[in-house]
Amino acid sequence: MSTVTIRPLLPSYRRANLNFRDRTNILLKPNYINYSIKSAPNARRFCSFKKLQKITVSSSTSTSTSPATSTDTTPVRPGDVFFKETFPLKRTHAVEGKMFVRLQKGKDEKNWQLSVGCNIPGKWILHWGVSFVGDNGSEWDQPPKKMRPPGSVSIKDYAIETPLKKLAEGDVFDQVNIDFDTRSDIAAINFVLKDEETGAWYQHRGRDFKVPLVDYLQHDGNVIGTKSTFGLWPGALGQLSKMILKADTSQSGIQDSSSESCELKQENKHLEGFYEELPIVKEIIIENTVSVSVRKCPETAKTLLNLETDLTGDVVVHWGVCRDDSKNWEIPAEPYPPETIVFKNKALRTLLQPKEGGKGCSRLFTVDEEFAGFLFVLKLNENTWLKCMENDFYIPLTSSSCLPAESVQEMLIPGKAEEATQEVSQTAYTAGIIKEIRNLVSDFSSDISRKTKSKEAQKSILLEIEKLAAEAYSIFRTTAPTFFEEAAVELEESKPPAKISPGTGTGFEILCQGFNWESHKSGRWYMELKEKATELSSLGFSVIWLPPPTESVSPEGYMPRDLYNLSSRYGNIDELKDVVNKFHDVGMKILGDVVLNHRCAHYQNQNGVWNIFGGRLNWDDRAVVADDPHFQGRGNKSSGDNFHAAPNIDHSQDFVRKDIKEWLCWLRNEIGYDGWRLDFVRGFWGGYVKDYLEATEPYFAVGEYWDSLSYTYGEMDHNQDAHRQRIIDWINAASGTAGAFDVTTKGILHSALDRCEYWRLSDEKGKPPGVVGWWPSRAVTFIENHDTGSTQGHWRFPGGREMQGYAYILTHPGTPSVFYDHIFSHYRQEIEALLSVRKRNKIHCRSRVEIVKAERDVYAAIIDEKVAMKLGPGHYEPPSGSQNWSFVTEGRDYKSNLANTRRG
Repeated sequence: MSTVTIRPLLPSYRRANLNFRDRTNILLKPNYINYSIKSAPNARRFCSFKKLQKITVSSSTSTSTSPATSTDTTPVRPGDVFFKETFPLKRTHAVEGKMFVRLQKGKDEKNWQLSVGCNIPGKWILHWGVSFVGDNGSEWDQPPKKMRPPGSVSIKDYAIETPLKKLAEGDVFDQVNIDFDTRSDIAAINFVLKDEETGAWYQHRGRDFKVPLVDYLQHDGNVIGTKSTFGLWPGALGQLSKMILKADTSQSGIQDSSSESCELKQENKHLEGFYEELPIVKEIIIENTVSVSVRKCPETAKTLLNLETDLTGDVVVHWGVCRDDSKNWEIPAEPYPPETIVFKNKALRTLLQPKEGGKGCSRLFTVDEEFAGFLFVLKLNENTWLKCMENDFYIPLTSSSCLPAESVQEMLIPGKAEEATQEVSQTAYTAGIIKEIRNLVSDFSSDISRKTKSKEAQKSILLEIEKLAAEAYSIFRTTAPTFFEEAAVELEESKPPAKISPGTGTGFEILCQGFNWESHKSGRWYMELKEKATELSSLGFSVIWLPPPTESVSPEGYMPRDLYNLSSRYGNIDELKDVVNKFHDVGMKILGDVVLNHRCAHYQNQNGVWNIFGGRLNWDDRAVVADDPHFQGRGNKSSGDNFHAAPNIDHSQDFVRKDIKEWLCWLRNEIGYDGWRLDFVRGFWGGYVKDYLEATEPYFAVGEYWDSLSYTYGEMDHNQDAHRQRIIDWINAASGTAGAFDVTTKGILHSALDRCEYWRLSDEKGKPPGVVGWWPSRAVTFIENHDTGSTQGHWRFPGGREMQGYAYILTHPGTPSVFYDHIFSHYRQEIEALLSVRKRNKIHCRSRVEIVKAERDVYAAIIDEKVAMKLGPGHYEPPSGSQNWSFVTEGRDYKSNLANTRRG
């Protein structure tokens, strides 16, 4: 079995919503015809021995063939074996192939086709988008739907992912073809090649491939449309090089889209076709094994060691023996197995014999009983040595030095004993934390019943419980490869269902998103929303999320510039205070939408790059991350994924964190915000979020951690554990001080409801398949927001299925969020009924879910043994027993029932 990893080829470029973590560089070698496997030239050597100096050994000093031959064929009797173990072996090989880029005319001059292909086996995805003529606000946009090949998947609002596949039987290349009309207003097609198996991205010089379809010039004469050469690409690619657009667009276009200096002049261009092949390299990790068994020979009292491996070819064992646990190499006395040579009087090298059928090779070694251990490494060639966890293999040769079979592997793996000690220590420490939590909970419960503690004292205990739980979870995450819901359940069972702690609320919150993508257009949105405060409160909402308040380059507020200037398209600072006070009057909490990842600059530096800030927070380019090529920052490297349209802020800078904390505290005190909705938290480390939340102590906070779910050739995978794990990891990095939008649940609901595949709503362990199934108290569930719905519609919920989605999130654990547009629509009456069910039955963020059906056409669950709900056209009735059930509400393909305890 082999697993594939990418050897970096091209510098990885971080962009919004993408996880470009691996650094890459181009390796260009012309005239590759087919891919082949070679040893990676930079593969780590597993042994530091120098090059073999071959020694010809005469019969008088070398191997005594007769004894060795006899021992080499001595049968191994299983009953005599006192040590046996199989060890994994890994080595890296390079797979060299090629990708091609082709632009050609279609049926006529109006219709053209761009093709991209790759001939290395794997799951290749073309991540691509387009640039429109005159569009200065974004480098990428999604192409028109008619331009998207079958199987394409939208990536938020700016890109498309299309799988490469063989178009005909016998094709060497997997490829994708993009047809376009030259009469459209598309200026360029942008793309990168993604290896879905490894997550690596192939670009050019850290930048996107860009194929322009027009030439356009700026009024100031700065040519950005053509280049005379393309440096690194020789030969026929010169045709392509003349068609590559310079990607360093000025930030000035973002700062003021109305500026005349940013107007673009389109010039006619006659497209020229081209075809070019580029070398591409992947790394493959080949997994093999080596097995060793040891027994005593009753006839000679010597130790017989049998070594077998599934490696093939000329495999050499570089070996020696040792007398004690110091593991100092020695050369034993003869006889040696055939085909053994002495290496510098330090070790022996023996060529393994092929097994019958060619499936691996083996050797039998005879060692005198005076030795305590057998040491070896495997040598495939001068560049490839196989060792045991970067150390020599050590095999005990006496039964007294061997542990029981189940303990042998731990003894042989370096550091395992220390790890075991640490594990026991951590287990004891974690158990102590959990005990402390339980004692605090018991103390809290008893004091509440006696009413002997003040509210402040009770809150202090709850805060301590929260800290201890986060500490225990942090220990768990450092020792477990993935998040298991059982651990979270145990921690959450230790906490009361209703609690007040920074960032997480009471658990009974119901969130209303109080705006849509068009709300800024009225210029008085705050005042319009104020008029609906009483109405929203009466519906059952306890928290409202307001739009970004800061002066912004984009009218929607997500390109902030002067953070202390709260005159926005939604209203001025006085109107903002007014609407906040009104919602407080009706008993609702307020979340402010804060954009901390990026900030638009006021001024250009000496190179004409927009990275100097004005206003009260007049930062210079030290506040901008250094690895965003667009904005030439002098800060440190980004701790997350860069947002491509504005300077990404370096939160590792002390002065930046200090200023942001002061600003957030000012918003809390001056405006009255109770908590935060955190925009694009993928762009910076969750530990900084923890810092900001501890400084501001919000009542509730939720982060937008958004990336693509897992798809295979356009169809969503059933198992989305990797996706929700990434969200869980961010929550944990923030020490559980904030929740996150459950993007996983939204995506799964899309497929389940739209395709009548309700089996998707249960994971392999019978739990809800989103974040809500693993850490429900931190999952903010939703079906639509200003990005996905409204007039943007970038990932719109399946039409006509909205109420099924609300039936799910409003009856399940997590903190549900309802979109403004749906509240004030024909869905209102049904949403109101579901809100009533949640409120009356006290369903909260940690409510228990028992999934009783998850089949093709029906999903059914019982929540807290109080509410039974059903989705889908299939049949389900709740079970009769100690409870009977009364109907409460239903709609298209959903139904809810309430439990009533039987009497008499």
